[in-house]
Amino acid sequence: MFDSLRLTDAFSDLVSTSHRLGTDPLQVQGPGGNTSLKSGDAMWIKASGTWLAEAGARDIWVPCNVGVLRRALQAGAAEQPGMAEVVPADANPLGLRPSIETAVHAALDWPVVLHTHCVATIALAICADGAERLSAALPRTAFAVVPYVKPGWDLARAIRAAVTPETQVVVLGNHGLVVCGETPETAKARLRDVSAALQPSVVRTPTEATPGLGVRLDGTGWVPAPEAITHAVARDPVRLEMATGSTLYPDHLIFLGPGCRTVPPGATPAEVTADGRPCKILLFPGEGVAIPIDATPSDLALARCLGDVLARVPEDAALIRLTPDDEASLLDWDAEKYRQSLNKAAS
Repeated sequence: MFDSLRLTDAFSDLVSTSHRLGTDPLQVQGPGGNTSLKSGDAMWIKASGTWLAEAGARDIWVPCNVGVLRRALQAGAAEQPGMAEVVPADANPLGLRPSIETAVHAALDWPVVLHTHCVATIALAICADGAERLSAALPRTAFAVVPYVKPGWDLARAIRAAVTPETQVVVLGNHGLVVCGETPETAKARLRDVSAALQPSVVRTPTEATPGLGVRLDGTGWVPAPEAITHAVARDPVRLEMATGSTLYPDHLIFLGPGCRTVPPGATPAEVTADGRPCKILLFPGEGVAIPIDATPSDLALARCLGDVLARVPEDAALIRLTPDDEASLLDWDAEKYRQSLNKAAS
């Protein structure tokens, strides 16, 4: 049943749709986001740790028996079935792991599910009054809002409880956007419409780092971030305040470490990071943002994402952040440790 689904025009369309989404940094950053196609009990979904941008250039797809997951969700199972039950080994010769969000795709009965980390969506999904702002921006769209829940099985159960059979748009608190459809083309069109509606009329402008930041970082193992939109986080007092504090969304935590650290005047990166906690982004107020000299492509993508998100957050918004327990749960999770290992291997 897996081979026949993979030979359909719909699967070819999913591959091309996935590639287009994966090459748009306003939708997908690094290995984030995932897409799927299902028919009956068969589902093909993006593999964990792979990039949607690679769709078509390499095989990034994992077969899953979605019926196993659906039945467990319908029964209210507290834990996700083991992958040995879900992934048929004989149809997965590359031994890839399915996306962390495989159960989320199973929770939605539509043939096509597209999940992205749309920056315009995240910018509202981190706001305390995000539901009201979303309703104002999407007056003619039926959508569900699911407050932040740990990705994976817990999130799938929360989505299942929040949606109806007609729901085709789900906004995930502190996380991103999920859009469903009968075909990849209709789902992609809906995703673009929703993203465009959520885009603010004014996006704060990029700002290059000060010339002296590179000199200050010389020999420290840190360099200025490559994107002006990232430097604006430290050069704009409004964005600097937003960035200061604990983590705003999961992939920032996984690839850059908890929250953002500010380097006081006269301090060095070594002094600020001496406690050994994960940290791949440093804010120099009024000057710019630094990243490790050996930052991976995923790290760079998430550094840009921070700038893209905060450029779109309403200035008057109170923000919701991940709690220390949320952060610990993700960092100690085997599924995220797997993605981290792939990120390190890419460096």
